[in-house]
Amino acid sequence: MGNDLTLREYSERAGATAVYPNRGGNLTYPVLGLCGEAGEVAEKVKKIFRDCGGVVDAAKCDAIAKELGDVLWYVAATAHELGVSLEDVASRNLDKLASRKDRGKLTGSGDER
Repeated sequence: MGNDLTLREYSERAGATAVYPNRGGNLTYPVLGLCGEAGEVAEKVKKIFRDCGGVVDAAKCDAIAKELGDVLWYVAATAHELGVSLEDVASRNLDKLASRKDRGKLTGSGDER
């Protein structure tokens, strides 16, 4: 697998491994999984600060990257449940960020800034 994997290809291949109750009608399962995997990323980073003075070595980077892969899997599953593509999710996000940048609103809080 090379670095030229598209979001569409990822979604299709990840979808082939999606085994959970009522797939295609179960938003709860992938959203809860997403929260859990994001928490695992946070735990690994927390322990880097606690145990390693914040230094990320190659092994820790690899471990976090693997957890980020799990996060991505659940993002893809959530998008599937919503009937949207990862390309659409990514495009919407870039449009939102560009708009915020253009309006000087990259910092601050609130979804609609």
